[in-house]
Amino acid sequence: MPVKKIGFIGLGVMGAPMSRNLVMGGHEVTGFDLSAEAIRAAGNRPASSAAAAADGADCIITMLPKGDHVKQALFGDGGACEKLPKGSLVIDMSTVQPLETDEIAAEAQSRGFRFVDAPVGRTSRHAEEGKLLIMAGAEVGDLEDARQYLSLMGDTIIHCGKPGMGSRAKIVNNYMSIVSNVVVAESLVLAERSGLDLDVAIDVCRGTTAGQGHLNTTYPAKVLQGDTAPGFMLDLALKDLKIALELAARINAPTYAGAAARPVYELGQACGKGREDWTAMLQLLRGI
Repeated sequence: MPVKKIGFIGLGVMGAPMSRNLVMGGHEVTGFDLSAEAIRAAGNRPASSAAAAADGADCIITMLPKGDHVKQALFGDGGACEKLPKGSLVIDMSTVQPLETDEIAAEAQSRGFRFVDAPVGRTSRHAEEGKLLIMAGAEVGDLEDARQYLSLMGDTIIHCGKPGMGSRAKIVNNYMSIVSNVVVAESLVLAERSGLDLDVAIDVCRGTTAGQGHLNTTYPAKVLQGDTAPGFMLDLALKDLKIALELAARINAPTYAGAAARPVYELGQACGKGREDWTAMLQLLRGI
């Protein structure tokens, strides 16, 4: 693989090891961060500005906390696009608001650059190991060009669609896992306060949809096949939810997520889906 010149902007907990993996892959990486300490710690060639990092580069990569930071780093005074050669790749690996990603993509393209959004999943340990999951939004040809860089930072690259779709995939994924985290925490507290041994509760839940997840069990078998014939009726799900909420109220266990779910199930019942499979919730919410 020929050596490429890469400008890397954002050398934090994730960005620093990602940039080092590009160096270990044989590329010339010039790094910039607002923190001089972060620049020194990353071990890249240091740059005095985003523009300096991009000067003559084949590719610029941003890994920053917010969309405004990405815009400033690329398009502001001293921004990368002042020096980046036209036609070069701009790869934003930040996790930002997808509608801002659309704005960044449009601005980059209007200035004559190719754009890929490629936010990452997994942890800083995976960043160190070059084993991130990368969700890429890009035109097919641009993604193929970007793979020479992305494959050094991640071992799983999913093409999510056109520019902006990687950002959407990241937010959808995080929404599901972040909200599910509350449900898991509530369930385990409910187990403890009701007197159930926590290890027993975990063992039981791991053997059912509770622990295995709807995307691995019920949805592929039912609603995603267009089948909402009841395997477990929505009416019964609501009944059991009410029992759990009553128990929690009596033993003073928090059920914020459960309380929020109840009116949605009640809406499903009111809309005539009570005797359908509980995965008909997808159809219900699609129709709202």
